[in-house]
Amino acid sequence: MKRSSILAALLLAAAAAQAGAPQQKGQAPGWYRMMLGDIEVTALSDGTVGLHVEKLLTGTTPKKVESALARWRLATPVETSVNGYLVNTGSKLVLVDAGAGGLFGPTLGKLVAHLKAAGYQPEQVDEVYITHMHPDHVGGLVADGKIVFPNATVRADQRDADFWLSQANLDAAPKDAKGFFQGAMASLKPYIDAGRFKAIESDGELVPGVSSVATHGHTKGHRNYVVESRGQKLVLWGDLMHVAAVQFATPAVTIQFDTDSKAALAQRRKAFAAAARGGYWVGASHLSFPGLGHLAAQGAGYQFQPANYTALNP
Repeated sequence: MKRSSILAALLLAAAAAQAGAPQQKGQAPGWYRMMLGDIEVTALSDGTVGLHVEKLLTGTTPKKVESALARWRLATPVETSVNGYLVNTGSKLVLVDAGAGGLFGPTLGKLVAHLKAAGYQPEQVDEVYITHMHPDHVGGLVADGKIVFPNATVRADQRDADFWLSQANLDAAPKDAKGFFQGAMASLKPYIDAGRFKAIESDGELVPGVSSVATHGHTKGHRNYVVESRGQKLVLWGDLMHVAAVQFATPAVTIQFDTDSKAALAQRRKAFAAAARGGYWVGASHLSFPGLGHLAAQGAGYQFQPANYTALNP
């Protein structure tokens, strides 16, 4: 065989070998860490879920929603993040929201694995603060009916506990809403039975550096959690907003998941204005992971500015 033919054959074989490498598909572990003064904050991804937001958002029309999404090269279903936040104050390890666990299918339920990848174990968590008792925030509290955070005290608003843990409310709920009650009951009952659930009845500090503020509306007992250290501040919004591409530009847009859309809207307007005015950090459950950044006023709405993590945390 001529030398040129041999060379061509070798090149073809090498190209075929490269083309045959299997695609890996996976992603890096879903955690991101930053310092807030002396407090370490680790964002934890529970995964993502596709939502037909054009059908879920209210106070608008599907056409307007699709137009707003298109400006950001998005289309429905929108791949929506579910985030939790691990706060290490130095004396307490606090988890804000526990993800969906097994309640929302295989694309979610990754929070505990990512917590471990970030260097922590569930047994180290001292407190779990729940923004509200929807399934994608409480499902990760249990696995196969057993407590996931065995040394933690779980805390949530008394109004949310009274509503979502009520058998009478479950019995009276429409068929398509019963799963919300069932998910909350299944997730919280093991902690209640173990004496590890403590309701929040008023605003204020829960552990040094972390406080709670009522933001009722999305649910009857929705709460924000505020982390502060050395003059720096982070407010964890929970579900005060859901679709960044729509609601930052038009805060008046609400969502079907709101228990009281009018109250939820008022809380969102108040939170957006305060964050833009105060210039502090914000984090939210359904902002694209890691869901941390700042808000700036822009016309009649706002612009979310994701943090420049490389520059701020070299």
